[in-house]
Amino acid sequence: MAQNIFRGLGVALVTPFTADGEVDYKSLKKLVEYQIDNGADFLCILATTGEAPCLTNEEKDKITELVKEVNKGRVKILKYCGGNNTRAVVEEIKNTDWSGIDGILSICPYYNKPSQEGLYQHFKAISEASPLPIVLYNVPGRTGINMKAETTVRLARDFSNIVAIKEASGSLEQVDDIIKHKPDNFDVISGDDALTFSMVASGAAGVISVIGNALPKQFSRMIRLEFRGEYEPARKIHHMFTDLYSLLFVDGNPAGCKALLNDMGMIENVLRLPLVPTTIKTKEKMAAILKELQLR
Repeated sequence: MAQNIFRGLGVALVTPFTADGEVDYKSLKKLVEYQIDNGADFLCILATTGEAPCLTNEEKDKITELVKEVNKGRVKILKYCGGNNTRAVVEEIKNTDWSGIDGILSICPYYNKPSQEGLYQHFKAISEASPLPIVLYNVPGRTGINMKAETTVRLARDFSNIVAIKEASGSLEQVDDIIKHKPDNFDVISGDDALTFSMVASGAAGVISVIGNALPKQFSRMIRLEFRGEYEPARKIHHMFTDLYSLLFVDGNPAGCKALLNDMGMIENVLRLPLVPTTIKTKEKMAAILKELQLR
């Protein structure tokens, strides 16, 4: 039976762009090194934060190869492969070279709003096609549908290669319900930076983080302290970031995170349409918090 290997701090890697809108592979290379050097336990590539819907297949392939090349097997890599056409996702899984990748992150189908049975059958088909462990991704705010705890637990019990869920429902009650009833080989991973402290305290295995792009050292320390039962120092780190959590997402993701990284001198503050950079007002507020925390 497969065990979940995606624990601790996972970073939902952004895709840096040059001033003229091309993928900035040079900055991406530096960013990957920065994550690994500062406590990231695994990297999550080509998902929402990576602006995957606005990348070409050629760019996605090149990004994948670069991340694998820079990583050199030092941390685990979770790669996104999902959609709302089950047959197309299954075909993509079958036709992709997964060498150097350790797992697949797959989102609940969006827009067409399937029933709980539809969600189950979708992930059943993916599980049966996948050569790698699967991490489910439940994010109702983006998909329009919430995968209920009982559906998640049913999938975890029925398919041994479904090893975790990235839970971004915003419901700690739902998280508790999954953790209470899940099989031992299955984990819950936080999909919400602001709830990570509480979720790990409740038994979650870690986070796939946005803020980790900019501040991996601090965020990974918080999680490791919690794993050791040292909740008071972990709580202090959590509270350090309280104001940043909301600012990061007020103008959409990854606009806030890219503004932070730009302020730290790591990337250009460029996104691809339909996404646009965060407002000057938000950027200035985040810069002030960074300065106050002496993290600049």
